[in-house]
Amino acid sequence: MYKLLGSLKSYLKWQDIQTDNAVFRLHNSFTTVLLLTCSLIITATQYVGQPISCIVNGVPPHVVNTFCWIHSTFTMPDAFRRQVGREVAHPGVSNDFGDEDAKKYYTYYQWVCFVLFFQAMACYTPKFLWNKFEGGLMRMIVMGLNITICTREEKEAKRDALLDYLIKHVKRHKLYAIRYWACEVLCCVNIVVQMYLMNRFFDGEFLSYGTNIMQLSDVPQEQRIDPMVFVFPRVTKCTFHKYGASGSLQKHDSLCILPLNIVNEKTYVFIWFWFWILLVLLLGLMVFRACIIFMPKFRPRLLNARNRMIPMEICRSLSRKLDIGDWWLIYMLGRNLDPVIYKDVMSEFAKQVEPAKHDRAK
Repeated sequence: MYKLLGSLKSYLKWQDIQTDNAVFRLHNSFTTVLLLTCSLIITATQYVGQPISCIVNGVPPHVVNTFCWIHSTFTMPDAFRRQVGREVAHPGVSNDFGDEDAKKYYTYYQWVCFVLFFQAMACYTPKFLWNKFEGGLMRMIVMGLNITICTREEKEAKRDALLDYLIKHVKRHKLYAIRYWACEVLCCVNIVVQMYLMNRFFDGEFLSYGTNIMQLSDVPQEQRIDPMVFVFPRVTKCTFHKYGASGSLQKHDSLCILPLNIVNEKTYVFIWFWFWILLVLLLGLMVFRACIIFMPKFRPRLLNARNRMIPMEICRSLSRKLDIGDWWLIYMLGRNLDPVIYKDVMSEFAKQVEPAKHDRAK
């Protein structure tokens, strides 16, 4: 297990060349590692340990354990609010009186480890797509200028090559920017869809899961009902039928303990909080991107904020002359170039670049 979890640290390593946003990396790298870690832990608990243990008379315990794990267990929802020890033996466990409609069956706990794995793959998809789209362009044009330890001649040669690329490839980076922003939108859509599907997966209990837990602190101790047992019950019931010695049908009512659900409930409490935080960050990022696209006057301030050594006049000139794709490329260059080199390149680029068509028309 330690070796498996240790192999995930490569997803969190620092990138010397950055082509994306911090929130984008939180979604693609951190969330992927988080979900894979949870999936591995639950898989180990489920297949290495004993995920279910049932109490029953007249039937070998391992047979009932296997049967109840495969065919699901159930609770009586109306028994969750009864007093434990007086009215019911455990939360959700009471006599069903043969009423099938009153039972709530639980089958999703055996699929949790697989669902978490596919969630992790869905979170990694935008990063996979962006890496394919980006194709190493930023690394190619930076040419090691993010590290200042090189000779003056080498530095000047690389700087001239970068400037030459920018001048010769003006108005050719709009698709580069659009693809990246599309991947950011995909991140936001992914989180919304995953939260919706998790809510369906848990029979409508997920969206209010964390809220119910936070409200528990305001309830007196003697009146508290743990909301997590509604989603992941720790004690459930299971009915096993078999034929007796004379061929008559026998019914065995068993009480099942689900230790795995202790791990599941803590996992999804953390996932609930993290997904809501991530959704807020992604929605904020969408608003920020909309400002960049639809408010051109906002762009010079961002360029200047990226490197304070660049005068505001140069930032305004570049933002006015370049289209949105070229502007985005030089904006991201500011994150990867040495600040002094970046200032020199942008100053020279502003002098040599031709103004945009709408600028010449004016």
